[in-house]
Amino acid sequence: MKKILVIGIGAGDPEHVTVQAINALNMVDVFFVLEKGAAKRGLVALRQEICRRYATGRSYRVLEAPSPKRDAQPADYEACVEGLNQEKQAVFESLIGQMKEGECGAFLAWGDPSLYDSTIRNLDAVAAAGRQSIEVEVIPGISAVQVLAAKHRITLNTVGRPVEITTGRRLREGWPVGADSVVVMLDGEEAYRRFVDEDIEIYWGAYLGTPDEILVAGKLRDVAEEIHQARTAARTAHGWIMDTYLLRKG
Repeated sequence: MKKILVIGIGAGDPEHVTVQAINALNMVDVFFVLEKGAAKRGLVALRQEICRRYATGRSYRVLEAPSPKRDAQPADYEACVEGLNQEKQAVFESLIGQMKEGECGAFLAWGDPSLYDSTIRNLDAVAAAGRQSIEVEVIPGISAVQVLAAKHRITLNTVGRPVEITTGRRLREGWPVGADSVVVMLDGEEAYRRFVDEDIEIYWGAYLGTPDEILVAGKLRDVAEEIHQARTAARTAHGWIMDTYLLRKG
């Protein structure tokens, strides 16, 4: 039996790593890293810094593999994601196959592994395939959603009301029914711009918890263009962007 940990490492600040995560890091013999190209080497560097800072209790090794790439504009989104996950499962199985019996391996997941992250599902699929005998444990982390709220000094929901967490793709289809507070992740097309004529507040953040962090808040109609300009400039400078925002009806 091989033990696999999925460790949430927070949104970008090494100090987001919890005591539970630090204890888990010090159980690991093999860290797995999916390389996403030169533009995102900073993401790998942060993982390396976390291991250097906290995984001090034993020697470990690192196994890297190229991360499968997804079509940015697929004709069939769900089929595209399914195909991508199947490719990732093959990579996971190959990496796990390089472990010795009885060793502990770990995937370091951005934010919290339960929120818009495929690692748990893909490991479940690897286990179900039966070619690798693995036991999976999940260590929760601080999500970008939590960091966004803390940085803007707000709560995610209003009194007695729910908050919905969704994606930019779904927001483009319309405002979620019954929600007055909506957190949006994975928005590559700035879906918030569709609501600029409505009475809505926005709390936006990019590269949360990192030295490159950007925060903008205000009436959507007043700050939408500022966010667009900041987002465009940051994406050009870094080659990628991770942003999250809360929309709230007035």
